[in-house]
Parts: sequence; C-alpha cells; structure tokens
Amino acid sequence: MAKRPAVPEGMFAPKLSRQESRADATTSVARSILEAEQKARDAKTARLRALRLAQEAEAPPTPATPKRKASQRRR
Repeated sequence: MAKRPAVPEGMFAPKLSRQESRADATTSVARSILEAEQKARDAKTARLRALRLAQEAEAPPTPATPKRKASQRRR
C-alpha cells in the first residue's frame, strides 16, 4: 500500500462550526465599526488641529508679562 503524501499545513482551512462562524461575523462587523470610528476621530482631530494652528497664526502674540519679584515677609 502506497503512503499518501502529507498535506501542507494551511492547505485546507478547517470548517468552522455554526457558533464560530457567527462569532467571526460579529467580530468582523465590530472591527469594521471600530475602524470607521477611528478614521472619523482622526479626521476630526486633523481638522481641529489645522483650525487651531490657523487661529494661532492669525492672533497677535501675547506680550510677556514681567514677573513680579517675590516680596520678602517680615517675621
């Protein structure tokens, strides 16, 4: 009897059970939602940063206030 050749690892994916396939679907949907939220958050942060930098560039620089000398207390 001839021996069958070994199947390379990962050649055939194992069949998922019904629970596992549902869990995979839920996980992929949740990850896509989180990814969309992350992209929206990054876009908002970039937009707000650009507005803040533009506002700071337009605003006149605030004059530095001279520091007051600390008064010495009498004992």
